[in-house]
Order: sequence, then structure tokens, then C-alpha cells
Amino acid sequence: MTSKLFLDALDLNAKKVLEDERKIGLDFPYVTTPAGAWDVLPASLSAGYRGENWSHGNWFCGFWVGLLLAAYLRTNDERYLNLAEQRLLLVAPRATDGNTHDIGFIFYPSAVAAYHVTGQARYAEVAATAAEQLRRRLIMTPKGSYISAWGSLDDERGRRSSAIDTMANLPLLYWAAKYKNDASFTLAAEAHAIMTRAAFIRHDMSTYHAVEYDLVTGERAREFTFQGFADESCWPRGQAWAIYGYTRTAEATGKLAYLDLAEQLANYFLKRTGPALVPFWDFDDPAIPDAPIDTSASAIVASALLDMAALHPDPDKAGYWRQQALDILDALCARHLASENSHRGLLRHGCYSKPHGQGVDSAVMFGDFFFVEALCSAALPGKLRAVPNRLTRLI
Repeated sequence: MTSKLFLDALDLNAKKVLEDERKIGLDFPYVTTPAGAWDVLPASLSAGYRGENWSHGNWFCGFWVGLLLAAYLRTNDERYLNLAEQRLLLVAPRATDGNTHDIGFIFYPSAVAAYHVTGQARYAEVAATAAEQLRRRLIMTPKGSYISAWGSLDDERGRRSSAIDTMANLPLLYWAAKYKNDASFTLAAEAHAIMTRAAFIRHDMSTYHAVEYDLVTGERAREFTFQGFADESCWPRGQAWAIYGYTRTAEATGKLAYLDLAEQLANYFLKRTGPALVPFWDFDDPAIPDAPIDTSASAIVASALLDMAALHPDPDKAGYWRQQALDILDALCARHLASENSHRGLLRHGCYSKPHGQGVDSAVMFGDFFFVEALCSAALPGKLRAVPNRLTRLI
């Protein structure tokens, strides 16, 4: 029964992306409007400061390519692969974009996935170029090194900035280390993971959204939020990015300490999310229960937990984490799937940025992608990306 739910959801993805490709032109979807239609942006829209305000640009475009590739894997219909390849032509110029850490989000679900699916080296080379831009963002300090989140490295605001989201961009670096046979990619990513562990994770295993560092000392100068409720609140999607990133760091390094950390972060997420398995947009919004929820956070966590289960050396814990992931996917399929044609996204009730009034109670492109990534891990293992190898617990 569970497998059928998952395959039906993948079929719905295939149906919707093909229909949408006929309507959206050369732009890329990112959030749905209150009426259910996609808002779109050009792939070329880079991030940057607009005066004192930061604009993220289009960091969603690679996820759309990933959805097309997943549809191809589910249907074996070459139309989806052709569409994914055409879309990658529009995305590929962003591989030299030096303004944002989100280059990992752009190219891991698109070029890396296309290389995995097709074996064509041209996609790997695009991804490797992007990985070099991400590695270049590494900032060294006396306390360690971190990957700058936002802005040109010529701008001190950009050099000081770090975000929990970067943890989920690290898989691009881990992939590049293997593809290029260059351990410096992993060293850069792990350095960021180490510094993030010290600066972002509170004693109760909740996380900050963003941090600014003192460039001279490497000390945390300020902790704050950009898309959460308050600087000291816990933003569930940020917690999800941390779970995902530390799980993938465990996979890349073979170090169980990162897996243990990911488990603690996941326990916090599940405890505060509760039996509904989908959190409110911020765990600490005083308006709860009259507050929006965020299905995208649960989709990200479901994907991470399936990896956690595959990696875990303890069979009982592996089984526990896999069941937690399947329960989340069951809940998303049963209660939050947008099966009606008028709603063009796949998952209802995502929340992009409530403080900015953007994509609240809508489908969000990253939510749809990580939902589909998790569905593929559960129902089509190894197809969209490789299944993690189980770690060994040393005695």
C-alpha cells in the first residue's frame, strides 16, 4: 500500500511537470500563487544585495530539472529526459556564479543527477565548475573555516555571512571530491560542517538560521534569522537543512560522529513536530496553532532519514529511521498532495518565507523536489542518485 502511494505521487509529478512545461516558457517555477498557478523566474537571475537588502535570486531552477529527471526515471518516456537536457542549457551558465552558496542547490539536483542518470560527462563538467565556485567561498579564520552564504566575496557583508542552509549545499562538494579525485572539496565542506556545529547548534539541539562571524577572530559576532520568526526561535526548515547536511557529511567522510549529530537534530525535529509529522513554519511562533505549516521541511527530513537509515550500522536504528521517513511520506501523500489540476505544485502547504509574505501556504519548488527525491529513494532506490553505503562502527 505504501509503495503504491509513493508511485502514484511520482506519477502525479510526471503528469504535472509535462503539463507545466507547455505553459511556463523559458522561466522556472518557484512558488504557487493563492490560485494555485506557478510564479516563475528566469534561471539567469543571480543573487545579490539590493541596497542594504539581500535578494536570493533564482536558486530553485535546478530543482525543476530534478523533477523532470525523476519523471523520466518513473516513466521511461524520453520526452522528460529531453526536457531536462533543454532546461539544463538554461541553468548551466549559473555554474560560474560566484555570488551565492545556493549554487549547490542549483547543480546537485540538476547536473549531478543528469550525470548519474545518463553517464554523460558534459553534465559532470558543469557540476564540477559549480563546485569550484562553492569551494572558493571558503573563508579562513583563526577558529576554523566556513563557506560564505551570501554575496560577492569582495563585499565584507558576504564574507561574514553564514547560513544553516549551506549544510544542504555541501553534497555538491562531496560529489566533486569523488569525481575530480580531489580531497580539497571534502576538506572545505567538512571544515564548514565543523564550524557550523560550534556556531549554529544550541545545547538543546535546535539551530540558528544565520550567523555573522568576526573575520579577524572567527568568533560568532551575531546570530539571527532571515526567514524564521525570531533570532532565538527554531526555524524547522533550517533544522531540516542541518539534518540533511550532517547526514550527507557522515556519508562523505565515513565519520559516525556526524551521523550521531544528525540523529540528535532529527530527534529534536520529530519531538517538536509531533504526530502530525509536519511542523508549523516556525516551532516558536506564538500564534500556534493558528499559524501556517511547512510541508517542505518534512520532505527534506524524510529524504535525510532514508539516507540515515541506509548509513546506520545499527540495524535496529536503521529500521527506526526508515520507518520514520516512510511515516512522513505517508502523511505527505495522504494529506498534503495537490492532486487537483488547479494547483500546479505537488505538495500543498509549503512556506517559503512568512516574514516576507512570499510563498506562504503554497507549493514551493524545493519542497516538491525533496519530496520527490525521498519518494525515489524509497520506491526507486539508486535511480536518481546512488544509495549510501552503510557505515562501519569501529570498536
